[in-house]
Amino acid sequence: MSLSQVCGIGILSVAFWKMFGRILTKHTFDLDGPPKDHWLTDISGNLRKVFQGGVDHCVDLAEKYGGAVSVMALRNPLKCCCSLQDAVYLSDPLAFYHVLVKDQHSFEEPDVFIMSNKAMFGEGLISTIGEQHRKQRKLLNPVFSTSNMRELLPTLQSIAHKLTSVLVARLPDDGSYKEIDMLPWLSRSALDGVCQAILGYPSNSLEAAENDEYTEALRMMGPLISRTMYFRPYVPMVVRNLSPYWEVREMRRIIEIMDSGSKKAFAEKKADLEITTLSSADAEPEVGDLKPSRRKDMMDIMLKANSASSSSERLADAELLGQMNVMVFAGLDTTTSALSRCVYLLAKNPHAQARLRSEIRDAVGSASVAKDDSPISEHEDPLLSLSYDALMNLPFLDGVVRETLRLYPSLPLMNRRATKATTLPLQFPVRSSSGAEISAIPIPEKSFVIISILAANRNRTIWGDDANEWKPERWLSSPAGPGAEVLFDGAEALPSKSSAPVLGVKDGIRYPGVYSNMMTFQAGGRSCIGFKFAEMEMKEIIAALMLRLHFGLPTDADSNGHIKEIEWQLRGFHIPVVKPPAGDGITSQVPLNVRLVQEDDFIW
Repeated sequence: MSLSQVCGIGILSVAFWKMFGRILTKHTFDLDGPPKDHWLTDISGNLRKVFQGGVDHCVDLAEKYGGAVSVMALRNPLKCCCSLQDAVYLSDPLAFYHVLVKDQHSFEEPDVFIMSNKAMFGEGLISTIGEQHRKQRKLLNPVFSTSNMRELLPTLQSIAHKLTSVLVARLPDDGSYKEIDMLPWLSRSALDGVCQAILGYPSNSLEAAENDEYTEALRMMGPLISRTMYFRPYVPMVVRNLSPYWEVREMRRIIEIMDSGSKKAFAEKKADLEITTLSSADAEPEVGDLKPSRRKDMMDIMLKANSASSSSERLADAELLGQMNVMVFAGLDTTTSALSRCVYLLAKNPHAQARLRSEIRDAVGSASVAKDDSPISEHEDPLLSLSYDALMNLPFLDGVVRETLRLYPSLPLMNRRATKATTLPLQFPVRSSSGAEISAIPIPEKSFVIISILAANRNRTIWGDDANEWKPERWLSSPAGPGAEVLFDGAEALPSKSSAPVLGVKDGIRYPGVYSNMMTFQAGGRSCIGFKFAEMEMKEIIAALMLRLHFGLPTDADSNGHIKEIEWQLRGFHIPVVKPPAGDGITSQVPLNVRLVQEDDFIW
């Protein structure tokens, strides 16, 4: 098929769609929702506005229409290429509990999502369902234990220290500001984090002039997926029919490089494990023992756990390889996004920045003196004296990280497809299309529900009237403070009322998330398994940056008098750009004024 033929077919398809698509629109839910656009412009349903409108539109939908909203979405293009259907935009806590926990097997991720993940990452957690997924998760849950996080912290400490040292070397010695785009540096640190702490791969992105082919492929996968997020339902059709065109060739190239690099790293890991096992056969090794010359990483832990499992629970090599790819993807762009947002918010709020910096210095000073009664020299990494427990229990650092993750979850929306007809109860009644109050929604088989993590994390009824404001101090007075997790036990639809006020719980009502009553890391059997690692990595890097650097928003005007203003666009992930006219509104970047920290920067 030639390019001209492809273009011709595309033009005819759009024309046909505009003329006849409305006739085939399928209305499923008797729910109130935003008005439908004119048929000439509403090619793909008003669901697209959820992405185009950004955070404000996602939140406004729930605030205006309630926890269950009717929106129009494109039907599965593999089955019907010219029709729309209703989808439910959900943010109700009881509905979340049923979809993600109690009745999770009745609401699965769409086939296209599973198929495309399997094509890109192999048979990892986000590419499997049913018994295979259960078996994988059973093996991986202990891998992300707190004890293993403690052993991985030194690797992250080294990366955080290297990041700050590289940035310090680029700054003027006189304490003046220099504008630095923080996004690539935070991305490189996150890349080194997943490569070294998860894979045990000897990356050095922070100091290398350019990445090797494998790490560069890892870095490019997230942005490529983000650029094609809206067209994800078309991926199987595009790959099959249009592979010479668009960005399909680039995606194929990246996947092939990732696959080759992962297989090589995996083979080396297996060989190391076999050598270690043979050499220590007579020494009664402790669980987790590795070569003394290198640090532990996630792949070591996972391979050792798998080899110790029974034959019926053991994962095949293809599944272990899939976990490698999934953990790298899940821990790279999401962490980069969260870190970038956190540094930006601290630059925007100098009082919070000073308070955080003061807390970290006090903790480091106390820890170093308690350790050997001597302060750390300026050439050493001061955070090395801070243990895992000390780092994770710093109250204001904990509040900064939790509040950033609550307001700006890296994955703002999820999709589920009903595998059978059911009825979804609501905690808070909503209106039908006729204006009647309803407390439950009939869900037909094969219909879609959209899980709005953004709207749930900003629900004013649960989080308070200031739910849309960034206030790290709100976490300081909650019993679920630093280091404390209020996990959803799943025994009841909602927990009983607590005698003490807990953030994210209102009159005994809360969301079923696995982390701090918020939905950022999801809930149920498909919740994010690596949230402890993500939280630890964020805290370590933020703490290292705050001790040595001060951040501010851009202040220098360009030749036309325009000052850079950062905005965050919703393209699957949160993407930072510089607004026109100072920027192009497209290129991902976080330009900030950075200087060496001064004594006044600790005063709040």
